Amino acid sequence: MALCYSKSSSTLFINLPQVRRLPSILFPRTCLLYTSQEAKDDDNPIHIQLDRAAAQEMFDLTEKLGRFQRPIESGLKIANLGLKTFRFENGDEHHEIQFNYSEDPNAQALLDRFERITETEQHFANLDRTAHFEKLGVNDVLLEMQVTWEHNRLVAPEQFLPLLDRIAKNESYLHISRERAAAIAEAIRKPVAQERGQ
Repeated sequence: MALCYSKSSSTLFINLPQVRRLPSILFPRTCLLYTSQEAKDDDNPIHIQLDRAAAQEMFDLTEKLGRFQRPIESGLKIANLGLKTFRFENGDEHHEIQFNYSEDPNAQALLDRFERITETEQHFANLDRTAHFEKLGVNDVLLEMQVTWEHNRLVAPEQFLPLLDRIAKNESYLHISRERAAAIAEAIRKPVAQERGQ
């Protein structure tokens, strides 16, 4: 079973491996999300591990939208905000809907989830690239990421921890960058520790 979203040249796919169809969908503990520029079989996809609750929420919204079998375009005369595509795939079942803008709160919520995933991937790619090739720019990228974190827009923030730890411990980065990386890593770990009851 897969849920897909595309806007311009990038596509996000959420795949649920080994999902069995019973009266309700049984999700594995985690669901693998990956992005691809061209297709599902992209040579270098970015992988993000979503938790079960996040995946369940997205598929629940998909069900509320009738698995994209009904129109969701608002029909209002507004600016072109970019053609967006939602696609649902489950074996031989395939449904796809394209829209510019929707007033449906479920469509808006699902779009927001996908946009948050996209923002997260962009932050990860920018931080990784900057940490490797432009060490003086790391603090600026960390600051942008921190703002996104503080607005609760980062998805699966644990994926950043190895990179943040590497920056925090490496003296070749500016002191302010190391401090900011350590502070963000601590903030990410704190909620995770609280969820586990520590």
